[in-house]
Amino acid sequence: MRHGWRELSGLLLPVACAGCGRPRTDLCPVCAAALHGGPARPARPAPRPPGLPAVYAAAPYGNAVRAVLLAHKERGALGLAGALGRALAGGVRAVAGRPDGPGPLLLVPVPSARSATAARGHDPVRRIAAAAARDLRRGGLPAQVVPLLRQRRAVADQAGLRAPQRRANLSGALGVTAGGRALLRQRSSGQGSLHHRRVILVDDLLTTGSTLAEAARALREAAVGVREPSAREVCRAAVVAASPSAFEINRN
Repeated sequence: MRHGWRELSGLLLPVACAGCGRPRTDLCPVCAAALHGGPARPARPAPRPPGLPAVYAAAPYGNAVRAVLLAHKERGALGLAGALGRALAGGVRAVAGRPDGPGPLLLVPVPSARSATAARGHDPVRRIAAAAARDLRRGGLPAQVVPLLRQRRAVADQAGLRAPQRRANLSGALGVTAGGRALLRQRSSGQGSLHHRRVILVDDLLTTGSTLAEAARALREAAVGVREPSAREVCRAAVVAASPSAFEINRN
């Protein structure tokens, strides 16, 4: 019966796979396998920006994975959030390992600029993070999305910028909300358990790593009051996809 309704809806409301264009499915098995077909792996761009935490990615960014991410982010294909969230959940599981301490994993989405969110009509990273948290809870791993970060100032479009330019563009751009600062300092002061395996930064894509490094700096400064990249790590990170070159360095 379910298959019949799906076929009927496909005739009345034609869809095509976001990854390859195959008709009458929003994500075909081949493109789904590109997202979910293998274990999440550590991703480390070269050069590695100072302060970048450990990052795991579910898939290389290219071909079908790129098309699916862009369809969700830029074309409003919101039905893809579940598949993307499942991929992100795999990265979270890999980077978290066996989390220490009580309470749920805290998934902290990297915030989009307000103008970008308004133009798209949704916040893609936060939507994917919510889907990932649901997937993790279904698997018995408590998780919740906590939007601790905010944009403190406008930044230029990152497209076309090289790694040093991206770092300069993003330096100091992110901050922690007042409520987030209280949460982080409360947990790091002994009233709770703040451990880098429990706080997971999440984003859709890793390229140069500048965005995640800036997000980690903001969390670290709010939690322990220091700026130095070598200071105590307070988070790890997971992404849906990373540039293929970010995986290649891990083979050496």
